[in-house]
Amino acid sequence: MKKYIVILAALFISASVFAQKERTLTLNKETNLIDVVYYHDNGEISQTGSYTADGKLEGKWISFDKEGEKIVTAFYKEGKKIGKWVYIIDGKPKEVDYSKNIASL
Repeated sequence: MKKYIVILAALFISASVFAQKERTLTLNKETNLIDVVYYHDNGEISQTGSYTADGKLEGKWISFDKEGEKIVTAFYKEGKKIGKWVYIIDGKPKEVDYSKNIASL
């Protein structure tokens, strides 16, 4: 069951990135990354994170629901999932560790 929740949450994050209409992009001169903020239709922040110059996800990404509550904290290195991700499911944190872009429960 946990694997299905993790898969659904990962799909949600991926789908929500592409479903966003509004976003702001800023070049971070210190990190040389492109910082991005995506917004839900209601104006609330949907996701925050950074991209490399060649479009790969990099560093910490945070996803929020339409009410502004944090639902996922994720980490990427050169577009690959790394480290400890935290999903908030039914108000409780669920942790998933990623090693070599593969989930480990």
